[in-house]
Amino acid sequence: MKLTILATSDIHGYVRPCNFSSKKEDKPFGALKVAAVLKKEKQRARGPVLTVENGDFIQGSPLSYYIAKHRGAMKPDDLSNVLNRMAYDVGIIGNHEFNYGQNYLRQAISAAHYPVLSANILNEASQPAFGKAYEIIEKDGLKIAVLGLTTVYIPNWEHPDYIKGLTFKSAVETAKEWVPQLRELADVVVVSYHGGFEKDISTGEVTEPLTGENEGYQLATEVPGIDVLITGHQHRLIATKINGIPVIQPGYRGEAIGKIVLTIEKNADNVYAVTQSEVSLVTTATAIPDAGLSKELVHLFREVDEWLDQPLGKVEGDMRIRDSHGVRAVEHPYIEFIQKVQMDATGTDISGTALFVNEGKGFNETITMRNVVTNYVYPNTLAVLRVTGADLRAALEQSAAYFKAEKDGSVGINPNFIHPKPQYYNYDMYEGIDYVINAKRPIGERVVEFKYHGKEIQSADQLDITLNQYRAVGGGDYAMYSADKIIRENQTDMSELIADYLVKHPVIKAETNQNFKVIVE
Repeated sequence: MKLTILATSDIHGYVRPCNFSSKKEDKPFGALKVAAVLKKEKQRARGPVLTVENGDFIQGSPLSYYIAKHRGAMKPDDLSNVLNRMAYDVGIIGNHEFNYGQNYLRQAISAAHYPVLSANILNEASQPAFGKAYEIIEKDGLKIAVLGLTTVYIPNWEHPDYIKGLTFKSAVETAKEWVPQLRELADVVVVSYHGGFEKDISTGEVTEPLTGENEGYQLATEVPGIDVLITGHQHRLIATKINGIPVIQPGYRGEAIGKIVLTIEKNADNVYAVTQSEVSLVTTATAIPDAGLSKELVHLFREVDEWLDQPLGKVEGDMRIRDSHGVRAVEHPYIEFIQKVQMDATGTDISGTALFVNEGKGFNETITMRNVVTNYVYPNTLAVLRVTGADLRAALEQSAAYFKAEKDGSVGINPNFIHPKPQYYNYDMYEGIDYVINAKRPIGERVVEFKYHGKEIQSADQLDITLNQYRAVGGGDYAMYSADKIIRENQTDMSELIADYLVKHPVIKAETNQNFKVIVE
């Protein structure tokens, strides 16, 4: 018997094949293309097919933001129904499913026509908080167990109110508890983990701090009894075997589908066993979007486009982004503007932010909501932290690791911020202080000037700074920041704060004060 397993992960609300920078696009991704390819793959399969949605679907795009924050009922049903039409057998909870709070997540789960799993997110009774830990699905007489796991690192990113009453248990510990039980109940055990790899999948060398955010390598090498490991979270394209276990990770925004084909035969004891496996990725780039699903969603897409094209304000000067790396090395008017919005919203005079992705184009002469949400892509709120000078210097040093001194004297990018997963969002720029980073110096010793109001910042100085909520609670492994240092918050999403600022300042100037420099000396 051949069992085909098809899995997607990290679609992040990208239903249409577009990144929303304009109305008409045909990008090489999107759930509509995934839907079309899933249908073809199911038709081609020889034997039963299991389909898995591995998390991070209800957040991440302007479409998903509009549904969560601006559409009348503010329910995720539109997104859940997309997945229902794609006929998944099972789904997994991702970390970004918490971005709009537990009530929104529970609504999404209740609207799903398939079981949504996570064995290691527990309630106060130490039971799976959102329903089930696993599901056993029978196809052609074959019993397939799917164990759902989610990255344990969510408390380090999420607002405490959004995870209240929850305990996040190690994915490896949880798998060690459940997999032996599932081996007794099913013929095939699939672990679907919304998390990635903490080690190089070829050499086993550690590739990141071992915080528990990613435990994929441990799952594959330390938990006996797993037949298939589905992963995600890191947005990587992986199709390989680790310790003989077929492993996939199907990228980002629906750019690919992970495909694993198992050959299953009965052994001498008349028990099913996996005798062979094939693993691959099926790209969606050239697929024609599913016509039926596209037609059903046309009114929603039109509604979103109308919202995105609302004019909000005007720019005097040039606030367009042409070189994302240049923006991070030399202060850009767009970054200066975001800092002003953050300081205005919280009443501070020090602010930190990032250029989150390389696809942002900055602002045109007329600013629309489309400009806002395609540049500021996360549903961040703001927090004010009271930190010491030592804390802030440590944060600057961590950000300064982003740079690499090239042999020709130019400023390059540290490969660790690009591979295995791009982490541009973990390089912060600050306003309200004056600082200089020397990229030629050793990491941890690069901040060579560090002033506030013209005076050197001392280690014991107390400073109030504005950061997004993700960074404020230590997201990105910024250990010097934490929830206990938060002194107040503004819980309005940044996209709305930007729109509100433009109401007060309908014409903004594209200007900078060049308060930071990056040098190679």
